[in-house]
Amino acid sequence: MYHKFGETPVTLENRDYFTDYAIAKDPYPFFEAVRAHGPVWQPEGRDYLIVTGFDETVEVLNNHHDFSAIIGLAGAAAPLPFEPQGSDITAQIEENRSKFLGGDQVVMLDDEPHTKLRSLMNRLFTPSRLKANELFMDAYADEMARKVVAKGECDLISEIATPFVTMVIADLLGVPEEDRQHFMDLIDASPAPGNLDSSLNTHEGDTHPMVAMTGYFYRYISERQAAPRDDILTELSQAEYADGTRPSMMDLMTLGVFMYGAGQDTSAKLLGNSMRYIIDVPGLQDQLRAAPSLVPAMLEETLRLEGSTKQLSRLARRDTKIGDLPVKAGTKVLMGLSGGNRDPRRWENPEEFRLNRPKIKEHIAFGRGKHVCAGAPLARAEVRIILEKFLAMTSNIDLDEDVHGPRDNRDFDFEPSFIIRGLSELRVKFTPAPGFLI
Repeated sequence: MYHKFGETPVTLENRDYFTDYAIAKDPYPFFEAVRAHGPVWQPEGRDYLIVTGFDETVEVLNNHHDFSAIIGLAGAAAPLPFEPQGSDITAQIEENRSKFLGGDQVVMLDDEPHTKLRSLMNRLFTPSRLKANELFMDAYADEMARKVVAKGECDLISEIATPFVTMVIADLLGVPEEDRQHFMDLIDASPAPGNLDSSLNTHEGDTHPMVAMTGYFYRYISERQAAPRDDILTELSQAEYADGTRPSMMDLMTLGVFMYGAGQDTSAKLLGNSMRYIIDVPGLQDQLRAAPSLVPAMLEETLRLEGSTKQLSRLARRDTKIGDLPVKAGTKVLMGLSGGNRDPRRWENPEEFRLNRPKIKEHIAFGRGKHVCAGAPLARAEVRIILEKFLAMTSNIDLDEDVHGPRDNRDFDFEPSFIIRGLSELRVKFTPAPGFLI
């Protein structure tokens, strides 16, 4: 409990999820405290619901008719730009869409606009294209891992995770090599989505990285319309919707920038979170070295326990229900993915890491429904490939205890975000395997 002298103590579940760094650093006790009030609960003095139940989260994420994704970036604590009126506020949402943070991004769209843009993404991130890109991923992962294993240590986040996933998505899309470092610098200089400092979440104008990159994508798409190449940007530039109509240039630019930016967070954070478990779960790294085929199962359990996205937000646009609870149009809903993935009604001993946990792929780390993360297959492939490299090149991987503390009392810094679950730093030490060659 945090409180000033003379004030009434604030219980954990009533602290502000959207501004409290202690919760950002360790959100799981918060969601468990909320869960004690039931799978759906409204904190004291707040105008939004928090969902921690697995079934209830899946229910909301699959109910696209009654719930809008429009508040996905702003979060459930942000005030609406209008006063909800009546039992159906769909028209009000659309009239005010430009007033919502990121309202034109595909993850915030609803109904036909979302369906049409999402159909383009689904055709671009196909298994065959990802399989072809694995040659680049494998070679680049080998080069990066070999370099830091030879050095004996690295910050896995800044030296490996961020540059690796940035180069992979850039190669997959077809972003020219000469522009990639500039884009990386733009993203590094901007706050993470859902930054706890709300003033940073309203970052507008030409300085926003997404805005700054849009001009580049206009050029890329225009060039490929004139001279096609073998990359995703070419497919995007020539795409048609199912009804035969063509996307606008603005839609194509927005989607290209989104895929580039969103294609990094999930994968980079998953790599850092996975390495923590590989190191600190007794015997796990040796088990994975002996049987590399277990790496995908390890990743799924890591996603359940420590997914890259902690929460998603939805806005009820019609009078509806979550379970048996009536929910009025205009109600904001925070769905704690970190809570649903540790719901004891769904998972046996949910706090425990279990390799090959039954039905593990039913976790909700990537969301559900029409808005499920399109880049999930890419994230799984990227992280699997580079982890296999690290395991093959080492006989032991450990953390720097001077930075992160001893094994039984670790200390980590996480990005100050109410959306992203990602380490700011992970100092790793490597013991090369016998016969390792630089």
